Amino acid sequence: MASRALMAMLVHITNARNVVEVGTFTGYSALCVARGLADDGRLLCCDVSEEWTAIGRRAWERAGVAHRIDLRIAPALETLRALPADTEIDLAFIDADKPSYAAYYEELLTRLRPGGLIVVDNVLWDGNVVNPDAQDENTVAIRAFNDLVAADERVDRVMLAVSDGLTLLRKR
Repeated sequence: MASRALMAMLVHITNARNVVEVGTFTGYSALCVARGLADDGRLLCCDVSEEWTAIGRRAWERAGVAHRIDLRIAPALETLRALPADTEIDLAFIDADKPSYAAYYEELLTRLRPGGLIVVDNVLWDGNVVNPDAQDENTVAIRAFNDLVAADERVDRVMLAVSDGLTLLRKR
């Protein structure tokens, strides 16, 4: 999970008003993002678990940021594909099922404004991405995702050794 201060700083740096989070879990990252948003900013959270996100909903209410967050309980690809084609995203955060990272990335990138940012968590996967013996589904998917974005000329990229690895992708 990206640090609270870093997520809020990225929201400020990009002057993000329209943010999407894929993978909300207990809502900690969403809370950090929502705290960094301007009053007119909106965060769309995509998750499939009503149980885990209920923890986040309570925290958002207590923090006074629930009015900035639109939580959609459905498969994230369905939610993203249902967005109007002219939706312009300023910042997106991906931290969900690893085999779908590439699909989430493609859906978000098409709606990301030039200069917008996609932040992707777990890209080092506890170091397993460089371990040739690690061949589980998640590791293979993250490796493939890292290769995909490394070769993508539509973005500038940097991988940070923060937490379990964080990639920042800026749309050209």
